[in-house]
Amino acid sequence: MKVVAIRQPGGPEVLVIEERASAPLSEGQVRVEVAAAGLNRADLLQRRGLYPAPAGTISDVPGLEYAGTIVDVGEGVARARIGDRVMGLVAGGAMSTELVVADAETMPIPEPLSLVEAAGVPEVFATVWDAVWVQAGMKRGQTLLVHAIGSGIGTAAIQLAHAFGTRIVGTSRTPSKIERARALGLVDGIVVESDAAFAARVSELTGGAMADVILDTVGAAYLEENVRALAPRGSIAVIGMVGGVVGSLPLGILLGKRGRIFGTTMRSRGPAEKRALAEGFTRELVPLFEDKTLAPVIQHLIPMAEIGRAHALLESNETFGKIVLTW
Repeated sequence: MKVVAIRQPGGPEVLVIEERASAPLSEGQVRVEVAAAGLNRADLLQRRGLYPAPAGTISDVPGLEYAGTIVDVGEGVARARIGDRVMGLVAGGAMSTELVVADAETMPIPEPLSLVEAAGVPEVFATVWDAVWVQAGMKRGQTLLVHAIGSGIGTAAIQLAHAFGTRIVGTSRTPSKIERARALGLVDGIVVESDAAFAARVSELTGGAMADVILDTVGAAYLEENVRALAPRGSIAVIGMVGGVVGSLPLGILLGKRGRIFGTTMRSRGPAEKRALAEGFTRELVPLFEDKTLAPVIQHLIPMAEIGRAHALLESNETFGKIVLTW
């Protein structure tokens, strides 16, 4: 099989396509012929040596999400059939022409989506749904604040907010991304200037009620302002740290609001959690793709052979929605 390999930590030029032996198939597993894989910022960090794969996961092949067709099934697999179209999340190695994964961790590809389109679904939609609605307990009619609204996470959040009756406020440092997000249904957008201030504007937009849940892809640079923008008993879900890992936390404000801050990631979860996530996603979200309430926003489809260009493009911060790599 072919894989994208990281020769050594560094820039996009360290990525190469290599031939490797296929992995053996164990009980309860299926072999997937991968058609495409989504590109995520975690892949950029792994390439630079800043986000190593969890123990037991292939360390030099990036990729956290895939879409493809089952071509073989192991002993004890009762659900999957050869020819089934599936998508899913893995701790690494998705950028290969074959994947061996647990059957219970796969998700069916909704009928309206092609294999390539499906590769832009799992990471962003599962992350947002799990962080905001499952963990933070977002309720209908509440307000969700999402940073980097033009990202894959942001474009998924807009759609999920509409589907579940949630008001959404989105921020971006790029005015044009706010405007593009409006085409997806964003009403309230905030352009964040160099001072990283946005809480006062959130207060204006919500009549002082502030945000019940904040989905933070930035991290340290927005920490203090996030607490100021939080509603009483609200939650801040940290899912990214592109703005740094150490920030100033105004504990007095946080305590006064009885707020909470939690971090979440998909990559390090164990098998039981991954099975539960796949089951919940299949039950709650796949039908919304079936009826076209939800759809991935993919700006670029790039051949896997041009993986270096794809990394450089994502690092430019000029993309809107997802980049998907195809074999």
